[in-house]
Amino acid sequence: MKFKVVPEPAPSIDRIAEVQRAVPLVPDGETSCCVRVMEQAGVSSQDRAKEWLTFLRALELVEETDGKYRRLPQEVDPEALRSAFLQRVYLAEAVVATLDNAEEPLAAETVFERLADRLPQWERLRHTDPESVWRERIDRLLEWACTFGLAERVDGAYAGA
Repeated sequence: MKFKVVPEPAPSIDRIAEVQRAVPLVPDGETSCCVRVMEQAGVSSQDRAKEWLTFLRALELVEETDGKYRRLPQEVDPEALRSAFLQRVYLAEAVVATLDNAEEPLAAETVFERLADRLPQWERLRHTDPESVWRERIDRLLEWACTFGLAERVDGAYAGA
């Protein structure tokens, strides 16, 4: 299963651990978990907290069963995060591969253009402005790739690490 939702990028992996710690070890409902993430990790809204819950699931740090979420009892490991990000977040591997295969750093818009044909058809029909939604997702994927050490920023563009 590939996850599409990614929260606003964090400046470091420490932020992931901080948000993970806000999720209870004992399964609890989505609303309650969102409140905890907002209060304990300073996430600004319930929608942003839901994004984090989904992203933490993608990174295999939280699991969801029957609408309840719980923190998995494992430490945040940078190598495991990189692997989960590439394998479980939709287009993450393609974004990193696009940077790795480029001869020079690429602007986010260029990365989007190179991957635009990979956007799911049902996503195109779901949003009134799907390109805007996916441009933002590509921007977030690029920044997360930098956070995970899979890419780097170079003069306003991105390059493979």
